[in-house]
Amino acid sequence: MIRASAYVTDSSGRVVEFRASGAGLTALPESFGDLIDCRLVDLAWNDLTQLPRSVGKLTALRELRLDGNRLTYLPPEVCELPELRTLHADRNQLTAVPLCPPTLETLFLYGNTIAGVSDRIGRLQRLRHLSLGRNRLTAVPSPVWRLSQLESLNLAENQITHVPPAIGGLSRLRMLDLAHNSLGAIPAEIGDLPLTDYLYLTGNRLTGVPATLGRLERLRYLNLAGNRLTWLPDTIGGMRSLLELRLDGNRLTDLPSSIATLKSLRELHLRGNRIAALPPAMACMSGLRELNLRDNLLTGLPGWVGALRELRRLDLRGNRLREVPAGLSSLPFLNRLDLRWNKIERGHETLDRLGERGCTVLV
Repeated sequence: MIRASAYVTDSSGRVVEFRASGAGLTALPESFGDLIDCRLVDLAWNDLTQLPRSVGKLTALRELRLDGNRLTYLPPEVCELPELRTLHADRNQLTAVPLCPPTLETLFLYGNTIAGVSDRIGRLQRLRHLSLGRNRLTAVPSPVWRLSQLESLNLAENQITHVPPAIGGLSRLRMLDLAHNSLGAIPAEIGDLPLTDYLYLTGNRLTGVPATLGRLERLRYLNLAGNRLTWLPDTIGGMRSLLELRLDGNRLTDLPSSIATLKSLRELHLRGNRIAALPPAMACMSGLRELNLRDNLLTGLPGWVGALRELRRLDLRGNRLREVPAGLSSLPFLNRLDLRWNKIERGHETLDRLGERGCTVLV
């Protein structure tokens, strides 16, 4: 018996929403199809292994939530739902992308066991959001790159080895997640994308990135951590809207001076590289609030660090520092300075001043 509170009715007494998330359901009766006025069905986080074929009778259904069940397939009747716009089926046991109606705009299939994507996905020309992260994909079929309405695409945590130039045709894409795959290169056409929110390329095998990355002048968040980068293109300075740049865990020995043109940058993360010096041009990055240089090869810190007036957090752990510039004590907002695992002695006058005004100093 499904609890009564699962049913939401309108002023006419018609059931327009069925909400039974986490209700402990193991099965649904065929009479489930009688909910013909239902616009939303939420069956997430139950223990369902299948849906009744009568789901095809829910002709008013616009949103179907099935996350966190044990479904291995969806009945073909789902494809016949004329009003369906959103389908959530994350964290199930689906082995293939289900058949979906051409009206679909959002399809989330994160955390299944999908090893391939049928060309039939190309019929979903209204699709705006597609998530196929944490599956078993080694490649992405060409029809995906022709879904011209896509605004977000998640292909993270697969075993994808190649992204074709055709990705540049996703002319409305704002968010792209390709993290934790096996990519050795990124096509130059990535610079043709209208990305604004984020670009995740974390945890791949990249040794370089194309100069065209600099065309992403509206992108706010870029994560290239956990790759094999030994250099960055000078064009990175063109990414004028970047708020956060993560480059941890690469093999960088220096930074291009053009990085200083990233006037909007608030966070710069460089932990675990091989950087021995910072470009003097960085002195003008006055908006920087967090700078992480942990586990690099710095033997000294330039005096111009005192010009980073907005700096709140500075992590210098695991370098080869013996001194810190006096200018650090004049940074008005610095509230955490981590100098552990260097060769700096306690009792340094600059550090004492910072501690006296409330900055947490770790030596």
